Amino acid sequence: MPHVVMYSTAICPYCVRAKHLLERKGVAFDEIRIDHDHQTVQEMTHRSNRHTVPQIFIDDYHVGGYDDLASLEMSGRLDALLGIANE
Repeated sequence: MPHVVMYSTAICPYCVRAKHLLERKGVAFDEIRIDHDHQTVQEMTHRSNRHTVPQIFIDDYHVGGYDDLASLEMSGRLDALLGIANE
């Protein structure tokens, strides 16, 4: 299964939605909180070229934010990225 990483904050409703979508799919992910860690913010910005959360990565593929993740799910492409077999 691919390695999923999500940069997030405690008060971000889109982060909560992204977590719920991944959990509903049974996908384990590493959550990296950027709330009070300037170095982690810089790391996220460097990797994604974005300043907003969440920023989601599946292995080295930059998904983007929650809307991007939800769009992949609605189009049926998320399962393939996550290595989930279509039943």
